[in-house]
Amino acid sequence: MKVRFGIGLGADSAPAELAGIVDRMEELGIDSLWFSELVYSKAVDPFVGMAYALARTRELKVGTSVVVLPGGRHPVLVAKQLASLAALAPRRVLPVFGLRSAIPAEREIFTVPDGQRAAVFDESLRLLRSSLQSDSAFSGDFFTVSTTGVAPHPERPLDIWLGGSAPAAFKRIGRLADGWLGSFLTPSEARRGREAIEAAAAEAGRVIEPDHYGINLAVSDDGLPADLLEAVHRRRPDVDPALLVSDGWDQLHRRLDEYLAAGLTKFVIRPIGPGGDDGMAQFTARFAAELLPREN
Repeated sequence: MKVRFGIGLGADSAPAELAGIVDRMEELGIDSLWFSELVYSKAVDPFVGMAYALARTRELKVGTSVVVLPGGRHPVLVAKQLASLAALAPRRVLPVFGLRSAIPAEREIFTVPDGQRAAVFDESLRLLRSSLQSDSAFSGDFFTVSTTGVAPHPERPLDIWLGGSAPAAFKRIGRLADGWLGSFLTPSEARRGREAIEAAAAEAGRVIEPDHYGINLAVSDDGLPADLLEAVHRRRPDVDPALLVSDGWDQLHRRLDEYLAAGLTKFVIRPIGPGGDDGMAQFTARFAAELLPREN
């Protein structure tokens, strides 16, 4: 199975820094760059960022980790955006979608009928896939369109991955998705998540490729700040925050071994520490030295 490492951008990544980040990653041969849905921050919008990065490179892949689908974007328009990107840069577009924002203040942006977010998400995923693969009409509880065809269809069907860590999310991934990008999970939790997804896929008569399981991780070069640990604790109050973020590259390597043993092979690594162009330049160089030798 292919082991791959990409770099994830956070809320502190300013637009002016993106050109340098992209160019360095392409020069070093880093596999992928990932953009998060962070509306109330200076981070670049994921679809804008992907288009910009693809236009500057020939090899770099780009992904979303993750963008919210239900309540904010019509699935047919998202399909058109993805089809356009895939036509401009074949096999370099890696979409990952989520049910809702992890940031409470941003949840009000993505409105859906009360109590129906999961149902809207499921139907959005089906319409998105239909739009990328066929020209037939679609009629559901939330969306009705006379044709789903967007052009050009990707020469190779796009893999649609999902985030999530709840039992319902694992069932959805097994039924509707092509892969999983988790976050804030220990290796043992990630193993159980992968197994739950595989079981749900089998129940639905589907198979998810064994190397389509990944996770977001974070690493610091200079200790774990107290405010970061507190933020992680708010996200996962039931787990020691130090188990979910790595204090140094040696600790990251040990945890990668555990995630690999759990059956995960795709990793999005985010920096903790000094931002700015200089900070990202140092992180990117260290990333390449530490992690590219681990790819196969």
